[in-house]
Amino acid sequence: MPRNPQRRDSKRRLLRRGESIRADGKYQFKYHINGKPHFVYSWRLEPTDPLPSGKKPCQSLREMEKQIGYDLDTLCDPSNKNMTVYELVERYLATKTGVKYSTKSNYGFVKNLLTKEPFSSNRIGAVKTSDAKLFLIKLQEDGKGYSTIKTVRGVLRPAFQMAVDDDVLRKNPFGFEMATVIVNDSVTRQAITKDEMRRFLKFVHDDNNYCKYYEVVYILFHTGMRISEFCGLTLSDIELENKVVNIERQLQRTSDMKLIIESTKTNAGTRKIPITDEVAYCFQAIIDDRKTPKTERIVGGYTGFLFTDKDGYPLVAMHWEHRFNHMVKRYNEIYKLQLPNITPHVCRHTYCSNMAKAGMNPKTLQYLMGHSDIGVTLNTYTHLGLDDAADELSRLNDIESARKELDRDTGSVSKDLFRAA
Repeated sequence: MPRNPQRRDSKRRLLRRGESIRADGKYQFKYHINGKPHFVYSWRLEPTDPLPSGKKPCQSLREMEKQIGYDLDTLCDPSNKNMTVYELVERYLATKTGVKYSTKSNYGFVKNLLTKEPFSSNRIGAVKTSDAKLFLIKLQEDGKGYSTIKTVRGVLRPAFQMAVDDDVLRKNPFGFEMATVIVNDSVTRQAITKDEMRRFLKFVHDDNNYCKYYEVVYILFHTGMRISEFCGLTLSDIELENKVVNIERQLQRTSDMKLIIESTKTNAGTRKIPITDEVAYCFQAIIDDRKTPKTERIVGGYTGFLFTDKDGYPLVAMHWEHRFNHMVKRYNEIYKLQLPNITPHVCRHTYCSNMAKAGMNPKTLQYLMGHSDIGVTLNTYTHLGLDDAADELSRLNDIESARKELDRDTGSVSKDLFRAA
C-alpha cells in the first residue's frame, strides 16, 4: 500500500500531525480531550509569518499548539480557556450557596457592573495580569469608587483562582495587591470629637421633638454596636441585673422590603457587651417607654423588638439613619458652630476611637467591637494624631513623675525609721 504523501502548505512547509489548511487559507489544528475533538485556528503558521491584509492580529498556530501541549502536559483543560470572564464569574457564584443577603446583593451588583464592561467578554485564557490591572484602572478612571472596585476584585480574584484550582489556568491574573495599582481615594470614616459628641447629645436631650431618641443615641455612642445589631435586639437580650447585652443577630431589610434575621457580620460579632450604669439606665428607659404593639410581629422566630413602627414591625437601620440626618440638619440650622455628618456608624467609630485614646487594650477593644481581624481594630489607632500622641506622652510623664515622687517619699520614710531604731 503506497504511503500518504507528506502534506505541505503553499510555502512548501511540512505540516505536522493535526495541522491542516482550510479552503479559505486559515490554518487549523485538531486535538482531542477525552475523545472529543477540539480545534484552534490562525492565519499564520509560525510567529514570523506576516498577517494577511485586513485580518485581526492573532497568535500563530504553532504558538497555540505549544500552549495546548503545555496545558495537556500539566493537566490543564485548554477548552475551558474559551470561557468568558462573565461565564467564569457566574460559575464561581454558583458555588457560593448559603451566603447572607448583603453578600448576595454584592454579588448581584458585581454581575450587573460586568455586563456593561467589554472586559467581561474576554476569554479567561487570554487575560493577562496587565489586562486585569488595566481593567481596575479603567474602573477608577470611569469614576468608580475604591470600595466599588474592591468589591469587583473581591469576586474576580477568587473566580480566577477557582479556574487555577480546576487546572484550567496556570496563574491567577488578579493575584496582585490592589493598592499597587489604583489610588485609595475613599473617604476615611472620621470619629467626631468628644466636644462634638457632647454638643450633639445635649441638643437631642433638650429638643422637644428629638428627645425621645436620646437613649438610642447615647447607647450607640457608648457601646459601639452596629446599628443592624441594635435593631435586632429583643427584650430578652438585655440583662439589666447583670449589666450585659447579648448580641447574637442583626436585623436587615431586603430590597423587596422583607425583614430578615441574619447572624452577626462575623463570628466575632456574636458577643456579650458589658454596659455602664448610664447605658443600663438608657435601656431601662427604652423598655419602660416601649408601647406593646397590638400584634407582636415575629421576624425569623424572634419577637419583642425594642422599637416598632405603627404596624408593629421592628425598625431597621434606614429608619435610624434618616433620624440622625434630620437631627444633625436641625442642629446646624440653629447653631453657628456646625456639626459634621453623624450617622449610627459614626457613633460606632467614635466609640472605638474614644476607647483607643483612653488606652484600652486592643484585644479587649477588638472583642467589644466584634471585629474578626485585629487589623481592623488597630486601624483605629492609626487615626490618632499629634495631639493624641502629646497627651499620651504627657500622661506617661505624669505617671513617671508620680513614681519618682513615691520613691523619694518611701526612701525618706525608710531613713526616718532607720534613725529612730
